[in-house]
Amino acid sequence: MPQDIAFEDTSAPVVPDIEPVADIDPVYVHKGKASYYADFFHGRTTASGERFSQNRLTAASRRLPLGSRVTVTNADNGRSVEVVINDRGPYVKGRVIDLSRKAASELGMIEDGVVNVRVEARPSDQPNRSLRHRLERMVAALYPDRKPATEPPVTVAERPEPDLGTANLGDTDLGAAE
Repeated sequence: MPQDIAFEDTSAPVVPDIEPVADIDPVYVHKGKASYYADFFHGRTTASGERFSQNRLTAASRRLPLGSRVTVTNADNGRSVEVVINDRGPYVKGRVIDLSRKAASELGMIEDGVVNVRVEARPSDQPNRSLRHRLERMVAALYPDRKPATEPPVTVAERPEPDLGTANLGDTDLGAAE
């Protein structure tokens, strides 16, 4: 059954919205319209430096960091897909994300072309610590009163110590960063 998602007037500037969710990391939620790339862009270089492929689950966002993983939900039918942000855009007023054809197909929006969506980015779902921290800073800047509900998954005290019994100390860099 389709989810009921309320959308803001897209004629006004799009402002991200964060909805309180108990006991999970902060969530960046953006509501608006989604479109998908024309076949013309297939094979061209994206802002991340990789080649764009209509056959991968990727998207373009003006605000989210490149490399971020986000969940996009079609408001009309409730279908969701996880995509990786690898490009900048869309550059059409009122649109918040451009999707690859494969992502658009999974959302069931090929015939419509443009649909209302909800874009969610959770810092804990990011592929690396740097992206997680960048999203946490975005949330903190927009909503300074909102704090993460949990501690980061790895702290310095939990980092495994190198086995010095069999290693040559000249070969071990104890001060190396992750």
